[in-house]
Amino acid sequence: MDEITRAPLAYENPKFLNSPDGRILRILAEYSEPLSRFRRERIQDTVVFFGSARFHSHHSANHSLELLETSYSAKPAPPEEQDKLRLARAGVEMARYYEDARRLAYMLTEWAKTIGGKRHRFVVTTGGGPGIMEAANRGAKEAGGKTVGLNIKLPFEQMPNPYITPELNFEFHYFFMRKLWFAYLAKALIVFPGGFGTFDELFEILTLAQTQKLAKQMTVLMYGSEYWNKVINFQALVDAAVISPNDPNLFQMVDSPEQGFEILKENLTREHLGARPKEATPEIAKTRR
Repeated sequence: MDEITRAPLAYENPKFLNSPDGRILRILAEYSEPLSRFRRERIQDTVVFFGSARFHSHHSANHSLELLETSYSAKPAPPEEQDKLRLARAGVEMARYYEDARRLAYMLTEWAKTIGGKRHRFVVTTGGGPGIMEAANRGAKEAGGKTVGLNIKLPFEQMPNPYITPELNFEFHYFFMRKLWFAYLAKALIVFPGGFGTFDELFEILTLAQTQKLAKQMTVLMYGSEYWNKVINFQALVDAAVISPNDPNLFQMVDSPEQGFEILKENLTREHLGARPKEATPEIAKTRR
């Protein structure tokens, strides 16, 4: 009689775990594993930075432009290269947002470290990639604080930036689970200029606030009024009666790290530091029942 080989345990069976039938377990893992790490690292709540992945530091943007301009210093750039020069010059202009995000994250983290308590408060959190995400993680690290990166696995491989606290470096498969962790612990959101992804993340949070699906007060700052007023006409939405006249009050426009920090400090203190910080956020505590 042939000996029967033991079947693998279901939770140790890669074929099952990676199949359509194992999807629910993969989804649960992207909730439970981050939750476990946030508890272990004593993260009570976060402040999330959104913005373009395409912005660079002043140093990097200027260096790229100088290389291109040097290449065409003796002769005009051919038509196909004109776009590269135009984008490089725009990159130098937009680099101020990288530096501002870095500065604001530094100021916020430096202040948050003075709050005290057993858990880390208002930890700077980003999507973990380059651009504004890198800038915010960088500023928080330079201030000596922990900082979170919620990366997403993409076909073109968005790699995590080097400034994320290693124990708080996450990678998600499911966009909706990544979005859950952006909102779950956040007490404030700062949205820098960006493209489709930034718009998606911004309006996700504004919709949750508008429909009162957030069980907490959340400060939403839109950084760079010149950019946002140019790309979104909120008054037109009010005039067309597709949003309430009060809905633009769900966010505030700011134009400097100092202005943003003062609003964050005042709102976070008033809304979330009225009592001694608890050992866990209400959201995390609820999951223990």
